[in-house]
Amino acid sequence: MNAIVAVENTPAIPLWNDTTASVTARVDALIDAMTLQEKTAQLYGVWVGASDQGGEVAPHQHDMEEAVDLDALLPTGLGQLTRPFGTGPVDPALGALSLARTQARIAATNRFGIPALAHDECLAGFAAWGATAYPVPLSWGATFDPDTVRRMATAIGRDMRAVGVHQGLAPVLDVVRDARWGRTEETIGEDPYLVGTIGTAYVQGLQSAGIVATLKHFAGHSASRAGRNLAPSSVGPRERADVLLPPFEMAIREGGARSVMNAYTDTDGMPSAADEDLLTGLLRDTWGFDGTVVADYFAIAFLKTLHGIAADWAGAARAALRAGIDVELPNVKTYGTPLAEAVADGRVPEALVDRALRRVLSQKAVLGLLDPDWNAVPAALDGADPDDPAALRGRIDLDSPENRALARTVAEEAVVLLSNDGTLPLGRPRRIALLGPNADEPTAVLGCYSFPQHIGVHHPATPLGIALPTLRETLATEFPDAEITVARGTGIDDGDLSGIPEAARVAREADVAVVALGDRAGLFGRGTSGEGCDVEALALPGAQQHLLDTLLDLETPVVTVLLAGRPYALGRAVQESAAIVQSFFPGEEGTQAIAGVLSGRTNPSGRLPVSVPRGPNSQPTTYLGARLAHRSEVSNIDPTPAFAFGHGLSYTRFDWTDLTVDIPQAPTDGEFVLAFTVRNSGGRSGTEVVQVYLHDPVASVVQPVQRLVGYTRVGLEPGEARRLRVTVPADVASFTGRDGRRVVEPGELEVRLSASSADPRLTARVTLTGAERHVDHTRRLHATVGQEPVARA
Repeated sequence: MNAIVAVENTPAIPLWNDTTASVTARVDALIDAMTLQEKTAQLYGVWVGASDQGGEVAPHQHDMEEAVDLDALLPTGLGQLTRPFGTGPVDPALGALSLARTQARIAATNRFGIPALAHDECLAGFAAWGATAYPVPLSWGATFDPDTVRRMATAIGRDMRAVGVHQGLAPVLDVVRDARWGRTEETIGEDPYLVGTIGTAYVQGLQSAGIVATLKHFAGHSASRAGRNLAPSSVGPRERADVLLPPFEMAIREGGARSVMNAYTDTDGMPSAADEDLLTGLLRDTWGFDGTVVADYFAIAFLKTLHGIAADWAGAARAALRAGIDVELPNVKTYGTPLAEAVADGRVPEALVDRALRRVLSQKAVLGLLDPDWNAVPAALDGADPDDPAALRGRIDLDSPENRALARTVAEEAVVLLSNDGTLPLGRPRRIALLGPNADEPTAVLGCYSFPQHIGVHHPATPLGIALPTLRETLATEFPDAEITVARGTGIDDGDLSGIPEAARVAREADVAVVALGDRAGLFGRGTSGEGCDVEALALPGAQQHLLDTLLDLETPVVTVLLAGRPYALGRAVQESAAIVQSFFPGEEGTQAIAGVLSGRTNPSGRLPVSVPRGPNSQPTTYLGARLAHRSEVSNIDPTPAFAFGHGLSYTRFDWTDLTVDIPQAPTDGEFVLAFTVRNSGGRSGTEVVQVYLHDPVASVVQPVQRLVGYTRVGLEPGEARRLRVTVPADVASFTGRDGRRVVEPGELEVRLSASSADPRLTARVTLTGAERHVDHTRRLHATVGQEPVARA
């Protein structure tokens, strides 16, 4: 192959820079020209922090890694830059300048002029100082609104791409199996279909803006024993195939996701980072994934230090590379010198290095990083003077009014009204007692991967960078004529009881008591929710339940408001609280959304993405269980939730009527069709969330009692009605059979048209006919719900 292309009247350019050639030809030519050290250099990242003065990035010294010498590394090239914006607080424009200068240096230093691919976190918004803090993924799930999540992700991706970032480490597609797990806030919910559809929308939005989306954590991270972070996973192959894997499959098939990150956990003794059947056999050979697999931070080294399946760094590199991990993150450790030496002495075939390298370089080619006109200066700095950094400060706004409006929309759709005795909306109370540890706490709305909670806590002298109105401030705006008295009562988890009498006194003198409870997001034990912040039971942290019970003993009506990262058992409040409003770290506009629900300005439409337990000690349990996973006469433990998956109330009423089953029988390769009417019979506009569940009463292997196969939001004015037409393909009734293959079996089924997993409104009994039929990854994934207006009577 001729690696130099001469075009008439133009200088010859290397084939890998020729944009008229195919990506395959360009990458093959580049690989052929590389030394072994240049090859391995593309397979690792270096953790850096952008300069707050606009100079080049500096390597980040992490306590789990040795210092990195960039001067020594760069002549052979560099695969990735880790978290240039997500390592320390830096003005976005100066961070973009710092990254641009570093990229120019990287490209100028290696023989082929290849820049690094820059990645950052974007779990609940771009994790950069001054960037919009959107609601956490558990709130995305509560919206049941893929379209809005897609718009949010597009905005996040646009901001990231504008400052020079190429890859975002989101979405998390782990399905909640045990809400004691600290990372529950990072998930979308406990149902694989909800996780898959919302997660796929996020991928589509992020990648439409030019950012590579990264699916994580593949696979089984959320199924760790007892909800302990990184603990082994005990799931069997059927649960893995039918619960944990479908969201990843959907996001690859329908979202076109271009990167996947491995899980830390081992399943039945096999760490995901070394699981060739998972990372190559299933992901690539079966599903056809052709993007990159990146290591979760330190995961390759963990094969030696935590899993004990490698004796040295070279052994860890060999296991991960053979399994299918292409890039080591966050820093060079095993894929640097240890890997190169192992290839040189024959322990690792160079073909494995080339296989990973081909994927990495193909991605860089698609991103334009191999093009001859590549420019290190990102779009946000077009026309800026790089020699005057001071003038750049404040030039880039990552928290625009449009972003904040979108953040508020997501937050408003995600607030869930769990119960209400008619106290809400509040109307015009004269005296409001605002109580609890989250009553006047700015960061109560943020998850553990928001910049202020993830990074900002280590820089207490630096301003937050975004406006975070507290619930006290938003209620004062929402109820301008009310006298609002605040009493903290107790802390999030300090167990302090000394302030509870004062909170009770304030509540006695008020017309209504609003008590704001929940979590403080943090990392590795520094919070009550977040990565490494697992709990033994789902009881409210600290003395919060004691505060709540004390208030419930009073005659003043109590409205319980939760700003949390997971669902909690609420004890007496389930029956005795005048109303319960649930939010899951709703982001910078979250208190505005909550205030709107309390006043009635917003009609709540959120639905629970996770069940709220009745008691704190009945875990693990989700709605997605077989018959014996639910209440039975053979156990004294009743796992029935206080509020079920999909539950959520409104300030209006909806009637579901006139069910017709147009096609009640279908072959195992056919579909059912049914229709019904939803009418707003209340006095104000509102949104109903129609959920379609499938119940299989007799199957060859044990099945969940029901599972979600479709849903839609239906917005209706008072008196307005819509006719909904539901198409249920036989494929969605498939499951992993006795032989490990996915099968559609003939027999009777129930299609439950429900307001929640515990509230079926209409049920259609249908029948699949004919022979068993095996299906694969090309099967249909959705029951679709169409809407048509109904003429008013």
